[in-house]
Amino acid sequence: MNSMTWVPESVPISLPDREVHVWQVDLDFDRACLPSLEELLSRDELARASRLYFESDRRRHIAGRAALRGILGHYLRTPAAALSFRYNDFGKPALDCDTDLFFNLSHSGSVALIAMTRGIPIGVDVEFMRLDVDFTGIAARFFSDSENAVLLSLPLQQRCRCFFDCWTRKEAYIKALGEGLSIPLDRFDVSNAPGEPARLIVDRADPLMSQRWTIRELPVRDGHVAAVAVEATAISWRLFDWSSEPIENQLKCRRAVSGTNLNLVRAVHDPIFERTC
Repeated sequence: MNSMTWVPESVPISLPDREVHVWQVDLDFDRACLPSLEELLSRDELARASRLYFESDRRRHIAGRAALRGILGHYLRTPAAALSFRYNDFGKPALDCDTDLFFNLSHSGSVALIAMTRGIPIGVDVEFMRLDVDFTGIAARFFSDSENAVLLSLPLQQRCRCFFDCWTRKEAYIKALGEGLSIPLDRFDVSNAPGEPARLIVDRADPLMSQRWTIRELPVRDGHVAAVAVEATAISWRLFDWSSEPIENQLKCRRAVSGTNLNLVRAVHDPIFERTC
């Protein structure tokens, strides 16, 4: 399946080789569920949540980590609370067990995306398109010359979308590489012209990277932009809504919001440069 359309999915789910799965998750759970969700997290995860300033951010961080554990546990047939993680020198997480399952998590406000593959590096990024952002100032600092040229050539009303298209594609790529801020964002170019398909144009550290990597835009809810990057070509895609009751039962919690699909709720994410996983 190569359609970039979100579908509700029943369980069980398997992840074949050379297939990318992306889950879109609503992080706004009933507050009464928080104790049950916290039981699934490690001390380190709870400590990180406690350091977040806003209570809504703490709740969503806990919900996102619990959702990640629940979904990974489902693929691995392992209880969510039993999973453990290890981190590389740049903070990128991986499962601390004998598995070829690769994953990445990103969230913006109440929206989270969880992407996974087998044996292939993957990164995902989602951002709410805030209007109170200094697009040209941030781009001048982080984007390449060609990316800045595209941004500045556009009318003002098109710059917001262009900026976030570029930002999410670059973030997804460096998250997949797993080397964090050690990679300058202007080292490589991604497509960012309006209507241009997402792709890696060139990585000046290795010109052959553009032949090995795929970047795709994800059709997330209104007001958001997202992208996924994977070190593979000729791959299949499956996009899932967080709507299957067995996963919610695994998290020992029922959502307070109504309906089976994600609610199209706009959420503000601050700060813009936060990286998750």
